[in-house]
Amino acid sequence: MANKRAASKESGLSDEALRHLVEGKSGVKAAKVISPADVETAEWVRLKCQFGCDGYGQCLVCPPFSPTPDQMCKVLDAYRRAILIHFDRDADTKATVAELEREIFLRGAWKAFGLGAGPCYFCETCALEEGRCRHAERARPAMEACGIDVYTTVRKAGFRLEVVRDRKQCPHYYGLILID
Repeated sequence: MANKRAASKESGLSDEALRHLVEGKSGVKAAKVISPADVETAEWVRLKCQFGCDGYGQCLVCPPFSPTPDQMCKVLDAYRRAILIHFDRDADTKATVAELEREIFLRGAWKAFGLGAGPCYFCETCALEEGRCRHAERARPAMEACGIDVYTTVRKAGFRLEVVRDRKQCPHYYGLILID
């Protein structure tokens, strides 16, 4: 409990204020403050990107350019709390995560860093050859691109998430912002 109190003093954002800020955004269904220790990472997750997504190697925020699961574990260890965000189906997940990350940063949580869902769409063609993202202020890797097991993490937080079995089924999108 001491860590949570210290975290909110550093950033000036209590868990309740953080949830209120996030849940007030358009497209957000729900949000939960969680411990980064509850974020599950696994090596197999990036294999799903490599052998299941046509974006693999095509974007600077996707594998093999995104943090590895081992690197992500070290990043997670540097934080005391995070907020897991459940988005509406039609929400602009990546843009909202980047916007919230900025708002949280401006409220004193200087370590705030957001992770979205799915491939990046800010450019028609990524600036891979240049090696520098044209939209670094908004582009963030997806949780799965960093080896985060989204299903296990989301379920640990008490959200319901099932495999989408066909195109008629409504998918669920989640984002994560590491706070302090």
